[in-house]
Amino acid sequence: MNATLFYSTFVIYAVATILYLCFLVKPKDQLGSAARWSLYLGFLLHLGFTANRYLEAGHTPITNLHEALSFFSLSVVAVFILCERRYKVSILGSFVVPLALIILAVSAAFSSVIPPLNPALKSRWLVVHTVMAFLGYAAFAISFGTSIMYLIQSHFLKKRRLGSLFQKLPPLDILDEISYRCLTWGFPLLTFAIISGAIWAETAWGTYWSWDPKETWSLITWFIYAALLHGRLTTGWRGRKAAMLSIFGFVIMLFTFLGVNLFLPGLHSYK
Repeated sequence: MNATLFYSTFVIYAVATILYLCFLVKPKDQLGSAARWSLYLGFLLHLGFTANRYLEAGHTPITNLHEALSFFSLSVVAVFILCERRYKVSILGSFVVPLALIILAVSAAFSSVIPPLNPALKSRWLVVHTVMAFLGYAAFAISFGTSIMYLIQSHFLKKRRLGSLFQKLPPLDILDEISYRCLTWGFPLLTFAIISGAIWAETAWGTYWSWDPKETWSLITWFIYAALLHGRLTTGWRGRKAAMLSIFGFVIMLFTFLGVNLFLPGLHSYK
């Protein structure tokens, strides 16, 4: 059942990705609607997979890389759906939905076997810490997508080549607004995830902070996004510089989430 739901989700996300990319090439309402409803179906299947995994495991399925990457993909799609409904910018799906598909594809590279739960993970903080972290990551993923679109539009304006793609993408101020709003949601979620993680660490290992690689890189990620938001709020930092820092922050966040687990073993390592 798990495998059927997982691969069905993957196939529907792949269809949604193709439709969103076709919508980017030829933005017709029918294509946008088909892409949107395909994504909704994939999201429901993904929710079904996650719920079924929860019933089989007996705990929140975010305890190994297969589960964590799948939940990250689910979170990206959920936050994107909210943004699409709020801002009516379907073209954003052409940049975000492929990312969700890639994340889900990477999750398939890791074992789907449900392992015995590590004693340190048997805590009520598991749900609070991880869900807040992944929702924050998902918000940063949307900001990443809008920042790429911003740089593309900015490049067209700078070169004065207002071709067909320029006409299809939203204006710079709309992209900047979406990116900023995602940051204002993602940063508090990341902050709360770090604080709850510290409380959890104290109950599990007897210390709030041990400078474990995951903790260190989480703090680096936090400082990058804190600097970005501080610049925006105090000096009106906008435009290309903000977009580039948002992209850089997302790359560092990906390393914090995935790279640290694979290359820097520590207390938070899991596969």
